[in-house]
Amino acid sequence: MVSIINDLSCIGCGAKIQVEDREAPGYVKGDLLARTIESQSKEMYCERCFRLRHYNEIAPVSLTDDDFLELLNDIGQKDALVVYVLDILDLYGTQINGLQRFIGNNPVLVVLNKLDLLPVSTNKNRLEQVARHLMKEQGLSPVGVALISAEKRHGIDDLMEQIEVHRKEQSVYVVGVTNVGKSTIINRIIGAVSDEENPITTSYYPGTTLGRIEIPLADGESLIDTPGIIQPHQLAHALTADELKMIIPRKRLKPVTYQLNSGQTLFIGGIARIDVTNKKKGSLTTYLPNQLMIHRTKTAKADQFFEKHVGEMLQPPVNRKNIKLVMKQFKVPAKSDIVISGLGWITFHHEAEVSVWTIEGNDVFLRPALIGK
Repeated sequence: MVSIINDLSCIGCGAKIQVEDREAPGYVKGDLLARTIESQSKEMYCERCFRLRHYNEIAPVSLTDDDFLELLNDIGQKDALVVYVLDILDLYGTQINGLQRFIGNNPVLVVLNKLDLLPVSTNKNRLEQVARHLMKEQGLSPVGVALISAEKRHGIDDLMEQIEVHRKEQSVYVVGVTNVGKSTIINRIIGAVSDEENPITTSYYPGTTLGRIEIPLADGESLIDTPGIIQPHQLAHALTADELKMIIPRKRLKPVTYQLNSGQTLFIGGIARIDVTNKKKGSLTTYLPNQLMIHRTKTAKADQFFEKHVGEMLQPPVNRKNIKLVMKQFKVPAKSDIVISGLGWITFHHEAEVSVWTIEGNDVFLRPALIGK
């Protein structure tokens, strides 16, 4: 059992400060804690957040799913506005299953983050319609939908206005799965109303926020950043830190169109593969991180190609041969997307029958085309 220091929490991740277990959340060295207490300051970073901020080093998260759920469990018992953040590149894959039972009858404001990564031609009204349909499937009826880029600071003013309108002098809980940008959004809000920059630790690694972080509002209520729910199907949990950097989009996606005929295969690095099994000729367009290497080959030789080149020409993974891909088959209508959760999507402009191979456990699903051609 780790002894927690009363009234001291990491201002980066929210974990309670402790000095006994370096592998547990909130660890600091004893001499640093002593100096902090002596200075009568209540602001300090745990060792994990300090190293993340200054050296870009990440430490594993030891909280369990039960820990995360316990932190969220009382939202439905309070009168509050719930700000539900989704990754605009992975709307389905970044849902929180069963969110309704956590939030009760509280109003929900949906935020679609990372708008800057979509092609300029993207129809924003279409995005909002897709989001509202998705919420309806979850049993939610959002009071609003905000399209933003926290990284580029786009749409933050509109988001703040919507929060103020819909919270009705109540506290605000920000919820989402890992890697959707919750903490970055809150940092932008804080930066817009104060001189403090980036007080909350942010990262593209899973599980950065380890506990609730409460930011006081002027009327006595709070803006509350909750920990990201870990989704086992996310690619982030199947790849190493270096491999993860290879699939995180940093720039606007550039659509690439291929003529892929029956008997041809498209490899997306070494973590996904699409075989076309029908006899019709047709094109498809990929919406994937620009840095990913795409390779086209004959399906008859695809297995051998994968075994020979995975971890080398086919990256990610890096220098690994133990990646296992599993297959799902789809009959794809014209103008539909095959979505590989956490990676991107492929738009089929014509009817097709395809086999999609991805890392075991990774979600793949079919939807109407998000972006028209």
